[in-house]
Amino acid sequence: MNEEKTIQKRTHTKGFILALIASSLWGVSGAVLQFVSQNKQIPAEWFIGVRTLTAGTIILIIAFFSMPKGQKSHIFDIFKNWRDVLFLLLFAIFGLIGNMYTFFLSIQHGNAASATILQYLSPLFIVLGGIFFMRQKPTRVDIVSFTLALLGIVLLITRGNLNHLSIPLDSLIWGILSGVTAAMYIVFPKQLISKYSPLVVTGWGFLVSGILFNIYHPFWINPPKLDTQGILGVGTVILIGTILAFLIMVMSLKYTTSTIVSITDAVQPFITFVLSIAFLGADFSPMELVGSAIVIFAIYILNKYDV
Repeated sequence: MNEEKTIQKRTHTKGFILALIASSLWGVSGAVLQFVSQNKQIPAEWFIGVRTLTAGTIILIIAFFSMPKGQKSHIFDIFKNWRDVLFLLLFAIFGLIGNMYTFFLSIQHGNAASATILQYLSPLFIVLGGIFFMRQKPTRVDIVSFTLALLGIVLLITRGNLNHLSIPLDSLIWGILSGVTAAMYIVFPKQLISKYSPLVVTGWGFLVSGILFNIYHPFWINPPKLDTQGILGVGTVILIGTILAFLIMVMSLKYTTSTIVSITDAVQPFITFVLSIAFLGADFSPMELVGSAIVIFAIYILNKYDV
């Protein structure tokens, strides 16, 4: 019995470490995204088109080769049910395109650290959606989390001075919208992931969003001129901050629970904060740091005891 508990503990620890690595990679990606959008002035439209198309293609290839022989044709099963296609489109348009676009613009107009904190509010928007659209009664944990998160955001964006915003209004609005779309990114694919592999769902989500976005704005029209730093930055966000981070997160779910994985999300804004200060010259007041810490704590409570 003790040996089984030891093995189980090691398994959960392995899953926790993998989730921690994935969240850290997303944190790195946020800081690099600020460098790409501000220092290299890469347009959001071009970047999102390339990112979604590349990530979708690579993830689907990995999903295809990871399937057992004789079952590889199942990769197209998601298109056999019109309801599944509808949820895939919702996921692709509002979850993926919507979140990437709003998050990019929030960083471009402000900074990666604040944008990451605002996007990190997504669990609150999930709960709010349940309250307003499904008539769910808020719990005590919901109320405490909402109050703490609101206090934290106020401190973050005002530095304690209610007459002044510490980040541009555009960045604030896009950041809040990125939190809303991040909630959609979580909610819309849930039904699909219960039926299909997360790799297949995410791969098709990226590829469909890439095709749709490139119909709107083809990446080969007026592409930006990229130097070595620009190429490395774009490659880091796509390969490491998107594909590798997602694959490691999926792998972590084999060893631990989704609740434990969600708690490690707190590492993402922390890593982005540290990198923004160390490499991007960001300057944060004590009030902003306190506000960010309060928001992270509020979402931690919500993840651990409610969502």
